[in-house]
Amino acid sequence: MSEYLTVTVDGERVTAVPGQTVAALLIGLGRRSWRTTRGEGRPRGIFCGIGVCFDCLVVVNGEPDVRACRRRVADGDAIRVQHGAQTPS
Repeated sequence: MSEYLTVTVDGERVTAVPGQTVAALLIGLGRRSWRTTRGEGRPRGIFCGIGVCFDCLVVVNGEPDVRACRRRVADGDAIRVQHGAQTPS
């Protein structure tokens, strides 16, 4: 088993550590935001860090509204910035 995983973030290949959350990966890459709000397009990133709020939403493998602070990275994941929220309001 490799000690690193390979994922893509907005099309860029990066390495991750097994057990690392998507939020930790993004913060480690120097990203402070990875979602924009629905109405005004304001930047959002990690806020609570425990899965209670919805500020850290990303698209993972085509699935929107994934909480980056709760989702552990898996080898081959395709992670993308999310614009707004996809869930019904």
